[in-house]
Amino acid sequence: MKSRGLTFGEAQRIVDEWIRELGGGYWPPLSMLAALVEEIGELARELNALEGPKRRKEGEVGVDFELELADIIFAVICIANYYGVNLEDAFWKVITKYTERDVDRWRLRN
Repeated sequence: MKSRGLTFGEAQRIVDEWIRELGGGYWPPLSMLAALVEEIGELARELNALEGPKRRKEGEVGVDFELELADIIFAVICIANYYGVNLEDAFWKVITKYTERDVDRWRLRN
């Protein structure tokens, strides 16, 4: 598939079409949450192997970091779609929240 710019809305539509046509429908919410947590765990394991003190075991193969991030995005979109959440609107709300409430938390301190 050719890479291109993608809005949250387009991503939500693509995932919804895939779930309905090929995926057999959305899983129950707690199953989707469990899948999201599993994907986060895989990303955490990879980050720990790359940056943290817990290196890979001998013979252990790393995972595709980009794919793990995309798996998390897919899982989040599934949950959002199930509950009818518009991720574009939610994203801008959180940017506003961080800008207004938490702006000083993100600045590097000297």
